Amino acid sequence: MKKIICWNVNGIRAWSKKGCLDWVLSQNPDIFCFQETKAHPDQLDSSLLNIDGYRSYFDHSKVKKGYSGVVVYTKEIPETVDTDLMVEVSDSSKATQIDQEGRFIALYFKKFVFINCYFPNGGGDVSRLEYKLRFYKAFKKYITKLKDEGKKIVFCGDLNVAHTEIDIARPKENSNHVGFLPIEREWLSSVIEEGFIDTFRFKNPEARDAYSWWDVKSGARNRNIGWRIDYFLVDKTQDKKIIEAKIHQDIYGSDHCPISLEIDL
Repeated sequence: MKKIICWNVNGIRAWSKKGCLDWVLSQNPDIFCFQETKAHPDQLDSSLLNIDGYRSYFDHSKVKKGYSGVVVYTKEIPETVDTDLMVEVSDSSKATQIDQEGRFIALYFKKFVFINCYFPNGGGDVSRLEYKLRFYKAFKKYITKLKDEGKKIVFCGDLNVAHTEIDIARPKENSNHVGFLPIEREWLSSVIEEGFIDTFRFKNPEARDAYSWWDVKSGARNRNIGWRIDYFLVDKTQDKKIIEAKIHQDIYGSDHCPISLEIDL
């Protein structure tokens, strides 16, 4: 069995000063990963680079400092690590890397592939929504290829979309809001239809008021006016191996709370 923890920390340096890492390590996960680290590894001290019993693997933004970024800490050493999320160029057979913002990292272990991803928000300028949709397309192609090759897959992260009305506190008010647009929700539905399982909803089909992100400015967390936008998904061949999927709403340290998965890998 493996226990995995996933958390958008909204700045790993500020997050670590709150003592949040102590909670993560108290859970004794086999793997834990963060999104939105907002740091290059060179900016981090040994307490975040060299955690006893774990190897760390980072990807960071190449276009802007203090922005985006992902990291995976693992007890088991992967065979290979990939940070190149490629996308086909329509007028040629060539492909180019779509992610220059440090949003994607895949660790290839002997028995499975683990992916940590921080999906674009898509808000603001319309170009960011267009980029988000291209990123979605490239990511789906990546995981579909792995699935078709017969690999076991676990992927997690801040997907920046609430899938259904049960996953957001105020669905009607946000029906035209980025993060709950039909085209974004349809993408996640298409991933599930392709053969992936939303582990939390699989284990908790009727759970309500189960959110992983809250707007800080409006004090939404105190009223639990939130969104479930952080997920663990696995390929459907592993449905009987999912032991537990949790959202840890009582753990603070970011505008997101941690989520966890226990699975028989």
